[in-house]
Amino acid sequence: MKIRIGYGLGTMGATTSQVRFRQLVDGLERHRFDSLWLSERMRGDCLDPMVGMSYACARTTHLKVGMSVMVLPGRNPVVLAKSIASLDRLSGGRVLPAFGLGVANAGEHQAFGVDPKDRGRWFNEALPLMRRLWSEDNVSHQGKRFTLQDVTIRPRPIQDPLEVWLGGASPLELKRVGRHGDGWLPSFCTPKQVAKDRLIIEQVAKEHDREIEAEHFGALIPYRNDGEEMNERFQAILTARNPDADPSDVFPTKSQLVATLGRFIDEGFSKFVVVPSIEPGVKDDRDWDDELDEIATLVKPLEN
Repeated sequence: MKIRIGYGLGTMGATTSQVRFRQLVDGLERHRFDSLWLSERMRGDCLDPMVGMSYACARTTHLKVGMSVMVLPGRNPVVLAKSIASLDRLSGGRVLPAFGLGVANAGEHQAFGVDPKDRGRWFNEALPLMRRLWSEDNVSHQGKRFTLQDVTIRPRPIQDPLEVWLGGASPLELKRVGRHGDGWLPSFCTPKQVAKDRLIIEQVAKEHDREIEAEHFGALIPYRNDGEEMNERFQAILTARNPDADPSDVFPTKSQLVATLGRFIDEGFSKFVVVPSIEPGVKDDRDWDDELDEIATLVKPLEN
């Protein structure tokens, strides 16, 4: 089982200047982190994932890039498939597409122009269509949202197939992973929870004549500094989703991070994204060289 550890910024990241983002990207490449993951939030202080991923790919030769996650409902699947395929070509096959329905927030829904009740159906039509566009010529499709006649996109992605990761842990989201995902990257879950939910995903995949590779199960894990209290945003999420969970499983400190990753590995999970805690509205001026030196020293020995 290949353990791989990436790094993410979350939706509150204030690393939006060229200087700071460049420092982060260069540090991740220098330490040979597996990947950089950029979250999408239209009203959040974070970069557009496609723009940030393109910048990161242009500065690196090894670092993979992914979205955690990009909202699919509301986007033209042909245009998005073309953009992702182009980035995969120019990066040498380093793109990790990851899609979702978007956060349950009226302002975010308004930005994408999709009725909240239609987000799931939009997703279920758009993602299979994008897969076809990445692998087939002369794609024709007649659906409730999209109509195509003999559409071919070029250039094709280098990766064949271009595998798609999904997040989420609700019953409907787990079923969607089983039906449409090539990998699963949930957040704010405990090791025992993801082990149990993985069985549901694998059962749904089997029912649809699909199989998700054993090494395509992971988790996004936020971490905080030693002695740092859990901020109100994370506390609210923990209370809502896992009121009885040990906080070290869901939101460990730096000194707890290796042990937390180990518990996920013991449950058969092998792909991780660690994300630093950033207080909403508070300027994040950490030195990325120092931060990544410290985190790499902790977590890189877990890789094999």
